[in-house]
Amino acid sequence: MHVKGVVLVPPETAPVMLLRETTGDQRWLAIAIGAPEAEALLAAQQQVEHPRPGTVELIGRVLEAFGRQLVRVEVTDLRDGVFLSDLVLDGDLRITARPSDAVAIGLRAGVPVEVAETVLDTAAVDIELADAVDPSDPASSTTTGDQERQIEDFRALLDQTDPEDFRDN
Repeated sequence: MHVKGVVLVPPETAPVMLLRETTGDQRWLAIAIGAPEAEALLAAQQQVEHPRPGTVELIGRVLEAFGRQLVRVEVTDLRDGVFLSDLVLDGDLRITARPSDAVAIGLRAGVPVEVAETVLDTAAVDIELADAVDPSDPASSTTTGDQERQIEDFRALLDQTDPEDFRDN
């Protein structure tokens, strides 16, 4: 997965972390996160250095002090509308964490982010943005209006999504 970033989705302007598959169907996974988590995620993505370490940096330093190494981040499950994730350390030691924290820590460490296929099958959304267009292929091009409509459709889908939608019946 590739972390595409954090977007604000009107009307509530709730931050949403967007993850996208780098291979295969290139599905998107949108995970609602809090404002402080969005700030930490953006700082990690941009590798912003703070005068004093924030929680994300502190966790990285603690792992290093204990001689452990983060190998990858996994979004493992979706239960009752809540995404679950693990920090996977060397020796396959797993530490449960919120996806926003886990991804921010993973970005700082430069490790892969993986999402379980079952999570993608349940919660992923297919959208196409301008960066997915191959300029050498006229059949793949979309107009700016088409792109804006796709983004609006995606936002409308997010607005209509309720955690109950992800509950197993």
